[in-house]
Amino acid sequence: MIVAYNAFSRWITRCMAGAGEADLAVNDILVLHHVHHRGRSKKLADICFTLNYEDSHVINYCLKKLVTMKFIRGEKIGKEVFYTSTPEGAALVERFRDVRNRCLLPSMAGEVADGEVLSAIARQLRTLSGLYDQAARAASSL
Repeated sequence: MIVAYNAFSRWITRCMAGAGEADLAVNDILVLHHVHHRGRSKKLADICFTLNYEDSHVINYCLKKLVTMKFIRGEKIGKEVFYTSTPEGAALVERFRDVRNRCLLPSMAGEVADGEVLSAIARQLRTLSGLYDQAARAASSL
């Protein structure tokens, strides 16, 4: 898992650099994609929950950085700030997808490209995530 995570991290940062933005770190890229996903505004707590981050300060830093870079914007509604992608952020995500489609997807063939196989892998990863979360809770009570 460590090797796969490091390869994935290297991939998304280089893909984003290929899309024209080399100054974003892994967390910034993940947050940008999540905020842009489905075109709906999202608040900090929901972003942390979906990306499984306990430390909201890390995600809040990413949000502030992305706002400063004009890739997302925040709108205060009541006590919460809701984030959406800007046209610049949406264009960057689209360029990222173009690089992904040119560089990553053609190398996915056979079983890796099979939707059923990918669904099974996703289920296994969710199961592992749950097991690690449960073990972390148990370890914190020792």
